[in-house]
Amino acid sequence: QVQLEESGGGLVQAGGSLRLSCAASGSIFRPNVMGWYRQAPGKQRELVATITNRGLTNYADSVRGRSTIFRDSARNTVLLQINSLKPEDTAVYYCTVAQLDNNYWGQGTQVTVSS
Repeated sequence: QVQLEESGGGLVQAGGSLRLSCAASGSIFRPNVMGWYRQAPGKQRELVATITNRGLTNYADSVRGRSTIFRDSARNTVLLQINSLKPEDTAVYYCTVAQLDNNYWGQGTQVTVSS
C-alpha cells in the first residue's frame, strides 16, 4: 500500500505562484510515475503534470511553460510549482503514484485563484 500526503494548497491571487508538495510513504517500487491531477467543479479530473523516477516529465498544455514538476526520489516526494496562476487553475489538486499496474491517490488539496 501507498499513502500520499499533500500540502501547499490555498487561496492565491491571479498572477501569483503556488507550490504543492506530496510525500509518499509505504511500499514504493521502481519504476514509478508520480504526478498531479486536478478536478474543477463540474469537470472531469485532468492531468496537470507527471514525472517518472528517471526524471522524465509530462505537462498538460494548460500549464506547460508556467509550471515545473520535480521530485526527490530519495524521500519519495514530488513538488509542483505553478506560476502566473489563472482563475481557471482553481481546482482540487490530487497527487498520484502509479506503479506495478496500481494507481494511488491522495485526498486532494484545494487551490483557489481569485481574479
